[in-house]
Amino acid sequence: MASRIFAVIHSRCLSVLRRDAVLHRSVPSSHVRSNRGFRTSWVSRMFIQTQDTPNPNCLKFLPNTKVLEQGTRDFPNIASAKGSPLARHLFRVEGVKAVFLGPDFITVTKFDDETEWKVIKPHIFAAIMDFFTTGLPVLDDGSASTQVSEDTQPQEGDSETVLTIKELIETRIRPTVQEDGGDILYMGFEDGVVKLKLQGSCTGCPSSSVTLKAGIQNMLQFYVPEVKSVEQVVDETEKVSNDQFKKLEDTIRRKGVDP
Repeated sequence: MASRIFAVIHSRCLSVLRRDAVLHRSVPSSHVRSNRGFRTSWVSRMFIQTQDTPNPNCLKFLPNTKVLEQGTRDFPNIASAKGSPLARHLFRVEGVKAVFLGPDFITVTKFDDETEWKVIKPHIFAAIMDFFTTGLPVLDDGSASTQVSEDTQPQEGDSETVLTIKELIETRIRPTVQEDGGDILYMGFEDGVVKLKLQGSCTGCPSSSVTLKAGIQNMLQFYVPEVKSVEQVVDETEKVSNDQFKKLEDTIRRKGVDP
């Protein structure tokens, strides 16, 4: 029963939307293929698929090549992209607000509704294609392996309740969230409240609060009676940083300088 409830709720925010994506640029029809709701574009022996997410300001790009060896990496603003040549490359595209990397996908978040995908998507496709032809590493800080689900790793002193919550997040919840181009981090459990942080396409998703309360909370409460509620953790520092860098980016681009 809990699984069915979880699936229904996630169909609103965390299930994959199989709608055709617009190609990043005009290519010969022989180079375009439609497959199970994806739109595929072949470019210089490389093809990139796009997949809609529940968040209209996020789009998932699948370059048909490995992006990260394992785990995920979140780059919510330009400042956070210092350790990733790929993320820095994508932030050069005007209108890109955030970049999220997964094992085989790249989720890009645009600033707002006024920024149109049909305008910036060709530049994102070009940036991805250009990057993977350079041979540069996706991460230049060598920290990919240290980012793998550290939040759900058992720690000394974890109670049975906490261990069960972590296992549910790792095995039942996280895979679904990552399928939609995002991730969810366990931030703690105190006084019956599970604290979670959303990343990627789940950040700012219109239905994220519904998903947390009616989807994830219901599942956790079904298996862990000690759970009273689920709360989203908002990083205030990150929030301020995003605002500051949006202003800085606008200033830089008005002067015609690439960030």
